[in-house]
Amino acid sequence: MKDSDQLNYSKIYFWMFVAMVSWATAWSSAKVIGQYVSFYNLVFLRFFFGFVSLLPFVLLRKKTIPKIGDLKYIFIPSILFFVYNIFFFKGTYYGLAGEGGVLVTTLNPLITIILMSLIRKKISVNDIFGVCLGLIGGFIIMDLWNKGIVSIIHSNNLYFIFCSIAWGVMTIFFNYSMNRIDPYVFIFLCYFFTAIISWPFTDLGDLDFKRLDLKFYLNFFLVSIGAMSFGTSVYIYVTPLLGPSKVSVFIFCVPFIAMSTAYVFLNEPFSFNVGIGGLLSLVAIYIVNKNKSSD
Repeated sequence: MKDSDQLNYSKIYFWMFVAMVSWATAWSSAKVIGQYVSFYNLVFLRFFFGFVSLLPFVLLRKKTIPKIGDLKYIFIPSILFFVYNIFFFKGTYYGLAGEGGVLVTTLNPLITIILMSLIRKKISVNDIFGVCLGLIGGFIIMDLWNKGIVSIIHSNNLYFIFCSIAWGVMTIFFNYSMNRIDPYVFIFLCYFFTAIISWPFTDLGDLDFKRLDLKFYLNFFLVSIGAMSFGTSVYIYVTPLLGPSKVSVFIFCVPFIAMSTAYVFLNEPFSFNVGIGGLLSLVAIYIVNKNKSSD
């Protein structure tokens, strides 16, 4: 491999890890802002500000708008974005933010790789071993050996399971859609369509601006501009470069960070097994991405 190619991969991996940090902190931030604003209002505001924040980049790059026939590749992921975010905000409101961050990000790569194996009719040994190792890391973080598998499927965690399924399907669409549409335009229009889809469910008149303090605005910035405009955009952009299976495995590094931030900011439980599970998750990322060819 050429040095320039290695440098490109190093940059991709660096920005993916930064994106995952932004995702991990979003779980705690989502729980905080869910105490202020309704779920549907949050979804609309999140995607509206995401759309606005990307508008200057799209205008400066003067990218071509896709044809009418290609809009289906944007509309379907936008519906999935809407569904995912409703479950995301409901799950963090009713359940534990750290636990949700672990459960969703542990199941996401598994669902993505299963779907890709069904589509491509093949799956590599590295992918199987890496995902299994990442799952073990997630299970250690959640302490399933003591809590039991029942702890995963209690009512509040069902929101997180639905999140995992929606995101796994979205990752597949990201890969195929951006073979037809410029990545910047795709991301920009996805955020726009999701805001439009969520609009009929919103009631902005319900917003009580007197209750929105600095704590809300800071956490909303982390959820919308940090985690979505930056983090999700990086994930979507990198998906066709590395392939759905390899890019989804980066999500394995989220659980450790999510549990850590939930412990610091929300006083949620944190234990030694979180560190062990986090280490295994990082090893899983290395194994799956050892072969740098895309899916």
